Amino acid sequence: MAIVKSSGISGRQHNIAEQVFSRAAGAPLVPGNDVQLLRDARENYPAWLRAIQQAQQSILFENYIIEDDEVGRGFAEALAARARDGVQVRVLYDWLGCLGPASRDYWRFLRDAGVEVRCFNPFQFDRPLAWMGRNHRKTLTVDGEVGFVSGLCVSHKWVGDAEKGVAPWRDTGLEIRGPAVADLVRAFAQGWSTVGPPLDEEGCLSARASLPRGDVPLRVVAGVPWSAGLFRVDQLIASLARKRLWLTDAYFVGTATYVQALRAASRDGVDVRLLVPGSSDIPALRPLTQAGYRPLLEAGIRVYEWNGTMLHAKTAVADGTWARVGSSNLNPASWLGNSEIDVAVEDAGFARCMEDMYLQDLEHATEVVLGGRARRMRAAPALPRSQRRAAGRRGSMSRAAAGAVRLGNTVGAAVTNHRELGRTESKVVFGAGVVPLALAGVALYWPHVVAVPAAVLGAWAGIALWSRALRLRRQEAQGTQAQPLPEHEVPPGPVVTPAPALPEAKDSQAPEAGPHPH
Repeated sequence: MAIVKSSGISGRQHNIAEQVFSRAAGAPLVPGNDVQLLRDARENYPAWLRAIQQAQQSILFENYIIEDDEVGRGFAEALAARARDGVQVRVLYDWLGCLGPASRDYWRFLRDAGVEVRCFNPFQFDRPLAWMGRNHRKTLTVDGEVGFVSGLCVSHKWVGDAEKGVAPWRDTGLEIRGPAVADLVRAFAQGWSTVGPPLDEEGCLSARASLPRGDVPLRVVAGVPWSAGLFRVDQLIASLARKRLWLTDAYFVGTATYVQALRAASRDGVDVRLLVPGSSDIPALRPLTQAGYRPLLEAGIRVYEWNGTMLHAKTAVADGTWARVGSSNLNPASWLGNSEIDVAVEDAGFARCMEDMYLQDLEHATEVVLGGRARRMRAAPALPRSQRRAAGRRGSMSRAAAGAVRLGNTVGAAVTNHRELGRTESKVVFGAGVVPLALAGVALYWPHVVAVPAAVLGAWAGIALWSRALRLRRQEAQGTQAQPLPEHEVPPGPVVTPAPALPEAKDSQAPEAGPHPH
């Protein structure tokens, strides 16, 4: 692996380290690819549409949010046109992510055109908590020859509105050509098979799908609930980085172990930076997000807040040799709860492009520093208020989940005393104390307000369990017991001999982001 090589590990130790990364990620290193970095919707959307229009055999498209607006209808028309021409088009959308943004008429239009549409994990009465696991992936694969992985959903929010002065959301994606695209097909097939009959993977690959298209080695890390593959990779990268580790994340809620890994790297002299959104979708959650800054800042980690409408990218670049782009946020929901997909690229040239883009982003960000009794901001040019709108209902839900995890972490630390709390967390702890006091007061003065919802939830849980038991007994009596759903893991890809380690990249000093300090 490139970052292992740059750390001075070679020979047999390098082979062992390569094996560790493959097992941790659950993905082999696949050489022979061409990778293009795509910035924002202005580069991603046109590339997606071109690939769809050129499809000859198959189109596999999955996304968390597909909105029935001008952008979404444009993609629907492009997909429908290829389906009418005989191309096998399959669309997998997430039930929760598209609940509201896309209408039934939208999906009916696609189905009437011959597109096979499936909904991932819709709500079921007898599985009241199953809806919490979502398909958060954003991929497009065409003919098994070209694939796209990103953090972008399909919505006008990523395009912005120039007439109203609303800037587009900031996001990052990849265009991949080469043998690794087959891994994207396998990842799509895994999600597709949880909803219905399995996908014919070979039928989605052209005869040229396995041919090398470049010299870039990469891994497709397809995470499923409780696999924690990307979490293990992120931990390894934080431990192995020796010079630089630059992170961008939309909903950062680092676990104690990950924050400790970042702090340890920074104290060892690694230039660790974190770029996050400057404005929260839900203003009440902003203190929860900011409460996590102090442990990072005290360890020397540099934290920046984006000044634009919304920073939605999820990227990392380490030591100028390793980079990651995908759908996973640095929080437990992505690491453990959702189906996610990320691409880890091990190429010095690509990593330099990522570093250049990161420095450009810092020119539009404000650095957070410690000073006096509390944190303060260094001056940086901010966009007008009209360009800092709320991100919308679906983004707010993701932000709320991240905030809930942050709140739980802080309250848990206050109750169990397993870590020292910072001064900035006093408001969070105080606010958390108000909730049980309020519930206690309601229970004393209006007991029915508490008893009725508890009774409804208890009845729901009991009926759901009985319904599930009756269904299983009926299947047993009929002798047609349904087969269990496929394992929540991506089928292993073909054995790929690791490519020779790249020569150690020359450590040219990365330039500082000049305009941010004033």
